Amino acid sequence: MTTDAPPTAGKREWIGLAVLALPTLLLSMDLSVLFLAVPHLSADLEPSGAQLLWIMDVYGFLMAGFLVMMGTLGDRIGRRRLLLIGAASFTAASTLAAFSTSSEMLIATRALLGIAGATLAPSTLALLRNMFHDPKQRTAAIGVWTVCFSAGSVLGPLAGGVLLAHFWWGSVFLLGIPVMLLLLVTGPILLPEHRNAGAGRVDLTSAAMSVVAVLGVIYGMKDIATHGLGLVSLLSIAGGLAVGALFVYRQKRLSDPLLDLGLFSSPRFGSALSIMGLAVLVMSGTLFFVAQYLQMVRGLSPLRAGLWMMPMACGVVVGAVTTGNVIRKVRPPFVMGSGLFVACGAFVLLSRMETDSPVGLFAAGVFCMSLGVAPVMILGLELAVGSAPPERAGAASSVAETIQEFALGLGVAAIGSVGTAVYRGQVDGALPQGLPPGAARAAQDTIGGAVHAATELSHATSEALLDVTRAAFTQGLQTAATTCAVLAAIGALITITVLRNAALPKHDEEAGAPAAPAPTTNAPS
Repeated sequence: MTTDAPPTAGKREWIGLAVLALPTLLLSMDLSVLFLAVPHLSADLEPSGAQLLWIMDVYGFLMAGFLVMMGTLGDRIGRRRLLLIGAASFTAASTLAAFSTSSEMLIATRALLGIAGATLAPSTLALLRNMFHDPKQRTAAIGVWTVCFSAGSVLGPLAGGVLLAHFWWGSVFLLGIPVMLLLLVTGPILLPEHRNAGAGRVDLTSAAMSVVAVLGVIYGMKDIATHGLGLVSLLSIAGGLAVGALFVYRQKRLSDPLLDLGLFSSPRFGSALSIMGLAVLVMSGTLFFVAQYLQMVRGLSPLRAGLWMMPMACGVVVGAVTTGNVIRKVRPPFVMGSGLFVACGAFVLLSRMETDSPVGLFAAGVFCMSLGVAPVMILGLELAVGSAPPERAGAASSVAETIQEFALGLGVAAIGSVGTAVYRGQVDGALPQGLPPGAARAAQDTIGGAVHAATELSHATSEALLDVTRAAFTQGLQTAATTCAVLAAIGALITITVLRNAALPKHDEEAGAPAAPAPTTNAPS
């Protein structure tokens, strides 16, 4: 029995993909662009350790909290319209963030950026799903999307390093304004509009519950890293989990749920996104440390540190290019599992880093890490987005990006909290005698505070302080990398055992290339 081949994308669609790559690249850049700016904003705004972690990841968490709502809103008002609204909002929030005058203001403006980013994110994958129907072209398009998302995380520090070499730390936020202005001009011309006429109303109560659940858990984790296990942290985590459970219960009872739980009835959808989220989590958790390691332990300038992180971008590109060819001969679960094993080896390598290790060892580690994570992200997204019918593309894309963005932020918060706790444990009791109380508090809080405090001390005291804090931070990096190695290994084993029968949509073998996908009605619902 033969079926009609799906329509292939033309010049307009491929140019449209290039336009969609702009916000995709920028969203991930904004997650990582501050990595190299930490020493500069630490010296200027003097944030506490908890404030610094909030500055780094409140963007990702609020984006994750609002993504599902924005995916539903995009189905209702039009995905292109939502994309353009997000571009305008992102421009305004970036300007405010660039000129923040306090830690509290920067946290607030980063939060606004996260909400604006949530209006952008679902539209990119949803529009892509509606523009590319041929499975071979859709695999290529998702590969481009993944490369842009991953490369943005790496190009963020590099672009930040270039700007920090000439301007103040706030300039890193202005980087996205020209990109968003270009999107506002070209989007209405090149991108088609898509909306679901049957989309339900946006449930604001559910949206608020999702944000409260996410932030409650994360606040508790951060409080544990800052003050140790206590009543406040336990109550915060328990409260967040309770609200999350109520959120799920509410979705099951609503006629128009904010989160379509029916999507998770497909084992392919839920399992693929879970493994993809794990891969993103371990990568982002390590990234929080490596950028600071290069600058504050190894003493590299922001620009040189950004250049040493470029092997990560190379790993993403190599992984993305090879994935499309490898899956023709190897089943996707084994490709994803193998990628996680490669990433596990990379984390083991990074766990061996010392304060004086060759920087080339670091470069090899981040290259292999991104090389292993790339196929997991590509195949996880394709399995998930490809399993949803076109009219639910916005919901499926928003869920996929919610998990991805949440994993990015959770990696910084969870793995970052582990490393921060190790750092504080190593510093306590090891600081040099006679250190001023203010310098001691700064050093115990963050290594950025220690580096800043060292500039105001005598040479001997400064060197003693830096020796202690650099060794402590390196120990935190080693612990974080070891944790990620264990998680990656567990994820790899789960992938090749539990998901061993998972497959991409059916492809024809004619001409040795993918062709028509299996009908979406064949997927469990």
